[in-house]
Amino acid sequence: MCVAEFALWAVLGFLFWKKMLHHRFPAMGYYLVLRVVSQPVILALLYAQSQPWGRSTTPAYFTYFCFYFYVYWAVYIASAILLFFVCTEIFSSALSALPGLLKFGSVIFRWAVLASVIVSLSTVNFEHGNILMIPAIAYRLMRSVSIVELCLLAFLCLSMNALHLSVRDITFGIALGFGVMSSSDFILASLISSRTSLSDPVQYVSEAIILLSLGIWVTYSALPEPARKPIVMPVNSTIYRWNEIATALGHAGTQVAVPQPANSFFLTDVESVVDKVLSKNLKSRQSEI
Repeated sequence: MCVAEFALWAVLGFLFWKKMLHHRFPAMGYYLVLRVVSQPVILALLYAQSQPWGRSTTPAYFTYFCFYFYVYWAVYIASAILLFFVCTEIFSSALSALPGLLKFGSVIFRWAVLASVIVSLSTVNFEHGNILMIPAIAYRLMRSVSIVELCLLAFLCLSMNALHLSVRDITFGIALGFGVMSSSDFILASLISSRTSLSDPVQYVSEAIILLSLGIWVTYSALPEPARKPIVMPVNSTIYRWNEIATALGHAGTQVAVPQPANSFFLTDVESVVDKVLSKNLKSRQSEI
């Protein structure tokens, strides 16, 4: 099943680059490169430990174990970090037709991601500075990104009609695959015991769900994507008003030059008053004569 997983990662990467989707989703492209490159290395190190010359009775076991441990968790942490950026790309792609909501929502989305990471890492015990801190940090990061993925999938499902987003859109397909993975991680994490092995039945279920998610991505990448039509909505629609309000937020507005009164404005009034007084005096003298 691990070999089949690597084959699906390779096929997905090929289709992703063939359709130039890495220009639209660069973080997803980097994530695929990381998985395609690291998967055979991790499988080779895991295979070396299972051989007679690499078992725990030989000194070479500790060498292979250290290589496998650090490589596996380095890839795990790097994947979690890249997935945060992938979620941002999916969110931006879904709201690309509404620039106002995209700009305003991206700020809220990034703050929500940052808060999720801080809350997750706050539960790590940093007092014991041993090697077990690496898996603890990695699990917290991946748990945090799994929550973001599920929330993102729920957002897309609830707002598909308003955003005119098709089910066949690659944006929804990527979110659906990550949502399936995240759901299985939360469910299976409660079923897997602290001491388990690769032959545990739950491990087969977990690997089968990963293969299912990869199959979803391969299907979406292989099928032609429908062209996204511009969103046409009435002027009095709620989402249009929200987009206009979000567009206006953060803008200083147009500056209007207000004409200032001339410096001779006061003197002009005084001269007109003096002229009126003089004309009255002149009329009164003429009447007396």
